[in-house]
Amino acid sequence: MLELRNISAGYDTGLVLRDVSIVVPDKSVVALLGPNGAGKTTLLRVASGLLRPALGQIVIDGVDATGMRPYELAQRGVCHVPEGRGIFPALTVSDNIRLQAPPASTKSSIHRVTSVFPRLGERSSQMAGTMSGGEQQMLALGHAYVCNPSVVLLDEVSMGLAPKIVDEIFSYLHDLASQGTALLLVEQYVSRALALADFVYILNRGEVSFAGEPGEISEETVLNSYLGSLAS
Repeated sequence: MLELRNISAGYDTGLVLRDVSIVVPDKSVVALLGPNGAGKTTLLRVASGLLRPALGQIVIDGVDATGMRPYELAQRGVCHVPEGRGIFPALTVSDNIRLQAPPASTKSSIHRVTSVFPRLGERSSQMAGTMSGGEQQMLALGHAYVCNPSVVLLDEVSMGLAPKIVDEIFSYLHDLASQGTALLLVEQYVSRALALADFVYILNRGEVSFAGEPGEISEETVLNSYLGSLAS
């Protein structure tokens, strides 16, 4: 279980998150929603160790992991798929998978990813940056299939993709969740996120404005939280 307790964090320009607490139980899908600038990406960066919180704790399975580096959190089962295609565009598809794979399991990792994403197998020797946006996102998601994580942090993995590819991406996410991997999902398609999620948090201006189950919130309520942020 991943817990972020009373997190305050930001950058040189000031705090972005203020006293944010969320819980991602084992084998669950948690949707993290909110307007642009609410602090969603910042929270995922804190959870993966890319950004140290000014206050608060990161707790994994009851152990305080605050201050751990990204590779240490990865060793504890945290996998981060960042916004904007988390790949190495100048390397081949196979080399990208090799970099993501645990030591001594390169061959099996390539087989696993290409069995889930057959198109990547067809493009194994192609430079990753020359593939389509959807194929690049599949390669980024491949990380979650090779490192055997307990929780995957997903930041806008459907952004900029055609509707058909978005359908495929959500099919893969459903498959990943059905295998027992916990997901913390930041997503622009609210209805899709709510359909997949067991729990929902809404961030607004760096604070949690809603926490509960999808059945406790309507899309209208979510929309109002977005529009309210714009109006203010």
